[in-house]
Amino acid sequence: MKKPTTDNQQPITKHFSYGLQSIDDSDIQAVIETLKSDWLTQGPTIQKFEQALNNKFGGKFASVVSNGTAGLHLIALGLGWKKDDVVITSPITFLASANCAVYVGATPDFVDIDESSYTLDPNELEWKLKQYSTQNRKVKAVVAVDYAGHPCDWSALKTLQEKYEFQLVNDYCHALGAEYKDEIQYAPKYADAVNLSFHPVKHITTGEGGAVLTNNESLDNKIKTLRTHGMTKDESVLEKNDGPWYYEMHEPGFNYRITDFQCALGISQLKKIELNIGRRRQIAEYYDKIFGKDDRFVIPKVSEFAKHAYHLYPLQINFSALKISKKNYFLKLKEKNINCQVHYVPVHLQPFYRKNFGFNAHDFPVAEKFYERELSIPMYPALTEEDLEYISNTIIETLDKIK
Repeated sequence: MKKPTTDNQQPITKHFSYGLQSIDDSDIQAVIETLKSDWLTQGPTIQKFEQALNNKFGGKFASVVSNGTAGLHLIALGLGWKKDDVVITSPITFLASANCAVYVGATPDFVDIDESSYTLDPNELEWKLKQYSTQNRKVKAVVAVDYAGHPCDWSALKTLQEKYEFQLVNDYCHALGAEYKDEIQYAPKYADAVNLSFHPVKHITTGEGGAVLTNNESLDNKIKTLRTHGMTKDESVLEKNDGPWYYEMHEPGFNYRITDFQCALGISQLKKIELNIGRRRQIAEYYDKIFGKDDRFVIPKVSEFAKHAYHLYPLQINFSALKISKKNYFLKLKEKNINCQVHYVPVHLQPFYRKNFGFNAHDFPVAEKFYERELSIPMYPALTEEDLEYISNTIIETLDKIK
């Protein structure tokens, strides 16, 4: 790959992260227009963004919030999780997918991932549900993660929900624009609540931000109240009404609000999501061709029912069989300006979960093997063909040379 140069022909070294936001002039102009308006925080752009999210991803109701973690917390509160409730999620996810249960005093548990899709395994889930049933305990909720942008097997999960009567949540933060059985609006169709994130490395960004989609009006109303300190002016629930200024708090909420200018950025970004995902799929196709013909690598598979959104490109390398240190390899790539990431350290192996809930190594062997082998390599629309050539060549050449 030829390095780009400045006017005086001095080489510039490019650095490649695993993910990077894409901001253009139209995004900047949308924010400027909102900054010049009368509203910066709780204005009309918020409702416009919520409606745009519903139109794009389905669902009757949307509540935009300060970040994806806030969305999961509000879902937990809105669905009524409490002490002694069991909430199951995947071990291969960001901490928030499990922490949301802890926030409300519920008991987190995990189910191993499918070896091909890296999403929650429905067969393992049913086995776990049966185990709880033999103990005369019901699982309150399942938080299924569309990991890396690959949809879970939602029909199978829905069948289990109907059989075992638990709440079903889609942690959809990786999968905006993915398709399940040829539907882009699948998420609210199958899940009681759908959580979104607009962190900069996601498909669209508002800087920080998130949203909850649902078809349940009462859940949406509760989330909208709780995101603003628990305050309400809804006359149908007020105990009295002193005037137009009057509000009441019936339970404590949080300041989980997002701003108008963030939502302006979100609306602008949403208009370009097809281009974003289209480029990600092109990059994945390039990587598949390069790494798929080298048996030292395992490329991400895509199920017949899915169309991947490629928030991440999780590449697996059997470091143990190759007698190579993953840490050393990771650092060698960093020296060559390729800043990979690992998604994720299995949640059940975190000290908090081991000490407080009794999880141990080898509890979820597929997830643990995946963690040992996985690297998230650069995946974002701004990558050029030259960039991809450099990245893939460097990944292979470094593996050839490292001891």
